[in-house]
Amino acid sequence: MKAVSVKKLVFAALFAALICVSTISIRIPTPGTGGYIHPGDAAVILAGVFLDPATAFLAAGIGSCMADLSGGYFIYVPITFFIKGFVAWGTGLVYRRAISKGKSRKIAVVLGGVIDIFLVTLGYFICETILYGSGASLASVPSNLLQGTGGLVIAEVLYPLLERPLGIVAEWDAEGTEV
Repeated sequence: MKAVSVKKLVFAALFAALICVSTISIRIPTPGTGGYIHPGDAAVILAGVFLDPATAFLAAGIGSCMADLSGGYFIYVPITFFIKGFVAWGTGLVYRRAISKGKSRKIAVVLGGVIDIFLVTLGYFICETILYGSGASLASVPSNLLQGTGGLVIAEVLYPLLERPLGIVAEWDAEGTEV
């Protein structure tokens, strides 16, 4: 088993903290759902871009579920861990595949954002259907679509600002192995 580098561990912890803080710092309540829209998805997308997929999964899952835990959304903690973890993991895989096929890095970030929109909307829809029924889960779809779209836009704006300082961390091949 390969040892985890200190740099990789530090960046994972920093992204987890960034995801948590960006999720809890700006909350726009969504009427009728009891939830809120936040910019945390942008940090989840960027974790997928700048970390390898497995590390991004953990950073996004931990950071996002810690935000739910601190906000009193206890029932969502395990759900959020897996949904946001899979978003970062999927974003990372799509980003790397797009780069390996010659797409620009900015387009690859957009594709990662599309993964976010799809997985967040579908993941919470399925979980909320189980928890509350289809009516309540349908009510949360527009806010999840809006949250994911906002995350994509914010990630696209922040990516060029972070690409140079974090670029050395982003050197992973299409399978997520450090180069």
